[in-house]
Amino acid sequence: MAAESLRVGGLVPLTSIDYPGELAAVVFTQGCPWRCVYCHNPELLPARGDVEIPWSQIVEFLDSRRGLLDAVVFSGGEPTSQPALPQAIKQVRAMGFKVGLHSAGSYPRKLEKLLPLLDWIGLDVKAKQAGYDLITRTRDSGEAAWRSVELVLASGIDHQFRITAHPRWLESSDALWVRDRLRAMGATSVVIQQGRPQTSA
Repeated sequence: MAAESLRVGGLVPLTSIDYPGELAAVVFTQGCPWRCVYCHNPELLPARGDVEIPWSQIVEFLDSRRGLLDAVVFSGGEPTSQPALPQAIKQVRAMGFKVGLHSAGSYPRKLEKLLPLLDWIGLDVKAKQAGYDLITRTRDSGEAAWRSVELVLASGIDHQFRITAHPRWLESSDALWVRDRLRAMGATSVVIQQGRPQTSA
């Protein structure tokens, strides 16, 4: 599918934290199959947004930032839910930018095909596999997410696994278990971030 059909819900023109070690822009894609209880970007959940930025406008912006930005990160929402993502990534790479991806691992088969196109991935790991459905409110989400973990590690791509410790949904002891499990599987970068109780459902 053509990159022009990518549904973009937002753009951060400059960040130093969304792709470790690189100056990047973040493209927020529209749509996510999960309904996480502490979702940080609920306006990006629907497949179509109230306000969308044309992909041509994103390309025009990136063209003006050649030599100033190192990378472009696709975030969401869940970027892998969009069929146009591979072509958008290829277009960004052709412009000379590194490409990063923020994902929850919702679609492991799609992710597996994308990994060779990426330079870095930030993958959210929300819980032990058995506890996933309570957070995502989506059946079998834990199986998909942990399969995605395996694929990322097998690919050898630079990565960061992010765990959200939340007093209601994932206690610190469980977050530490997930961290230790990821490290035992071969993860080189794992961070635990604190969830905000006021955003919970």
